[in-house]
Amino acid sequence: HRDLHTAYRRQRQMCIRDRLPPSWQHPKGRNPYAHVAICVKGHFGRSYKDIPDEKLQEVLDYIDYLVENPS
Repeated sequence: HRDLHTAYRRQRQMCIRDRLPPSWQHPKGRNPYAHVAICVKGHFGRSYKDIPDEKLQEVLDYIDYLVENPS
């Protein structure tokens, strides 16, 4: 499951790349990989590798939410 999750996550991060609003803290542009990883860690309280496989669908749904609601 982890390989599928990684591929899906990277594909969705590319979708969010051009949708992230500009930030004065990132004058060269925002990093979608870091953005999604930080959001997931904040939401679930742990990094990708520490989230149990049973929560895989919940993580994927949350990544979809981030793509639809970039911040």
